[in-house]
Amino acid sequence: MQYEVVLPAAGSGKRMGAGQNKLFLQLNNKPILIHTLEVFESDDACTGIWLAVKPEERAYIQALLERYRITKVKGLPNGGKERQHSVHSCIKAMQQVEIVLVHDAARPFITKPIIARLVEVAQEKGAVIAGVKAKDTMKKVRDGIIMETVDRESLWMIQTPQAFRFDLLRHAEDVAEKQGFLGTDEAMLVERLGHQVHIVESTYENVKMTTAEDLIFGEAILKQRNN
Repeated sequence: MQYEVVLPAAGSGKRMGAGQNKLFLQLNNKPILIHTLEVFESDDACTGIWLAVKPEERAYIQALLERYRITKVKGLPNGGKERQHSVHSCIKAMQQVEIVLVHDAARPFITKPIIARLVEVAQEKGAVIAGVKAKDTMKKVRDGIIMETVDRESLWMIQTPQAFRFDLLRHAEDVAEKQGFLGTDEAMLVERLGHQVHIVESTYENVKMTTAEDLIFGEAILKQRNN
């Protein structure tokens, strides 16, 4: 089953404290962005990649694509202030496809078997996201005081990719824009339409490079995989 993927790549990376787009930081002597792109570039089921970018970074990203021979990128539309705006910018630029994935460009360790499962479920159910079960004890806290201990059996930590039938996600994005609603992820926009969103269990390695500590984890994952 074929798909196209949207990668919001216009973030600032403030929490990384790097003074630049965190996607340009190096993991094992290669930009984080390229590690992520190479997963989809090497996946035969992926027929197109869309990158939402900052206009001032477009030329540099295009140079990276040429240097690392990333050939599946179909467009680099302008990203927006929020992730949702960046995703919608790509959706508006895309031609009709059957399945579209949205993936954090800073999650370079997603695997092809998980992608394939997400695409399969999206085709059958319409909407599905990747996630892992919460491992730690979870507490509900208000004003610095624990209110209750939450049963973690029903709690999942949500990742990407998130996979959808294209028409469903486009409609959800259009409705949210019209109503001025800003969600935390694409699944939330689909949920607002009353559509069920399913979940596929991912791996704890599918970590997002958000803080400086994550880079250490990332290097360790690459070392383990290379060994």
